Amino acid sequence: MRDRHDLTLQALARIERKLDLVMQHLEIRDYAPPEPDPFGGVRDLVRQGRKIQAIKAYREITGVGLKEAKDAVERMEAGR
Repeated sequence: MRDRHDLTLQALARIERKLDLVMQHLEIRDYAPPEPDPFGGVRDLVRQGRKIQAIKAYREITGVGLKEAKDAVERMEAGR
């Protein structure tokens, strides 16, 4: 089992070296994927006109109170 693990690590190291060479050749800098928007679902609900559900979802994500969530959702509605 250990040999198989070592072979996997060696293969992974070779793949990483090859990828580094390809990225260098294409002049691609290290790429970090964008962070997912935790409020994407809330924004979708706002766009759909489902304000109450958006407020509930915002509260679930952030743990804030009703007033804070309502204010935040209304700012989203206003495009701020």
